[in-house]
Amino acid sequence: MGFLKPSMPPLPPVQPLPPPPGVSQEEKDAIAAEQREIARKRKGRKSTILTGPLGVEDEAETENKTLLGS
Repeated sequence: MGFLKPSMPPLPPVQPLPPPPGVSQEEKDAIAAEQREIARKRKGRKSTILTGPLGVEDEAETENKTLLGS
């Protein structure tokens, strides 16, 4: 060890994690229904977005329409 580096105390032992809480079947069903509702709302919102990450992806209409018979 050096003069400017103090010695580190030993680390405490690692404690095991407590077991995860149990989830009943009703709670699992409620969570699944909530996730389906969130996905449905998100899907409905995506249909209104007309651009992608690169901007508008549709081709621009560059031809002028002509009137026939005039």
